[in-house]
Amino acid sequence: MHQHDHQRQARVGMPEAVLCGTKSTEQVVSIVADLIAETSEPRLLTRLTDEQARELVVRHADSIDIDTLSRTAFLRGTLPRRSGRVTVVAAGTSDASVAAEAARTLEFSGIDAELIVDVGVAGLWRLEARLDDIRSADIVIAVAGMDAALVSVLGGMIGAPIIAAPTSVGYGVATGGSTALNSSLASCAQGVSVVNIDNGFGAACAAIRILNLVAQQQAQQ
Repeated sequence: MHQHDHQRQARVGMPEAVLCGTKSTEQVVSIVADLIAETSEPRLLTRLTDEQARELVVRHADSIDIDTLSRTAFLRGTLPRRSGRVTVVAAGTSDASVAAEAARTLEFSGIDAELIVDVGVAGLWRLEARLDDIRSADIVIAVAGMDAALVSVLGGMIGAPIIAAPTSVGYGVATGGSTALNSSLASCAQGVSVVNIDNGFGAACAAIRILNLVAQQQAQQ
């Protein structure tokens, strides 16, 4: 029997999410069946394998919304819409899966999320053309592999909080994302926050925590 944390939303402002990729298909199917039986609240599933996704569609087609690019699923819909706007900016189309994971996590949480892809600094004019859109966001998530130069460039051009999500995209010394991670951590841009490699979910959750704090402060005024 799985021990689900149904009180996490009340404690930290976000419900429990199910990390699927490290579990067997049978375990994921059992967990989803338990959630359907135990609660009517929406749940987010992350890092789904193709096999897990296919099996969930067969068993729970009416309750599940699966996105293959982000490898996420919404079980029983999403949380209520709320204020706040987050823009997810990805350096290249190779970073799209991590960026989509962040955007889908925000969508699940009821937050308006815009996804801007393929604006890496190798063609800086592409980023310059979208700066006004990016500056209109309350929070920006910067998703980039290779040298993750996009993170520092955005950090020097916009005032919103920036959360860097380095990716494992790259070759040679950039293989595995360690260069992107170290570059993001060593950014000369002031106040950039960094999550782990390929952690689009974690970047979105960091943004949600910030928006939760803003909402609490507004409610107290």
